[in-house]
Amino acid sequence: MQPELRDVDAMRRALALADAASTAGEVPVGAIVLDPSGAVIGEGRNRRELDHDPSAHAEVVAMREAARAIGSWNLDGCTLVVTLEPCLMCAGALLQARLSRLVFGAWDDKAGAAGSMYDVVRDRRLPYRAEVVGGVCEAEAQAQLRAFFEARR
Repeated sequence: MQPELRDVDAMRRALALADAASTAGEVPVGAIVLDPSGAVIGEGRNRRELDHDPSAHAEVVAMREAARAIGSWNLDGCTLVVTLEPCLMCAGALLQARLSRLVFGAWDDKAGAAGSMYDVVRDRRLPYRAEVVGGVCEAEAQAQLRAFFEARR
């Protein structure tokens, strides 16, 4: 299945945010939230080191900004676009925010919670689920992560 053009454009914006995170010494992960019309209502990049906050993952930062922008925690109908498959914390936050779609770039075989290691986002036992589209601009997202970690070895 080919990703929507809108998904690819949004991922390119998230990749730019990931690049900014890397420049700041953070793991290169970027995220944006799109409203139902496709407008960007939230952006985030990893800020754990900068903010000394273990929850400052790109996804959480973007969801917080989106919720402030619309004046509600409920992001039903919105899409989260992130360069790396969300972890358990971020997948849980995505479900709590009632996001309708998740689009991500690179799969995370070590901590992914949207299809790799776990599949929390689509777990039928939970009362809320989201559509998942993985692997959008995957090579670019993987290259950013690989370059970041190789530079630290």
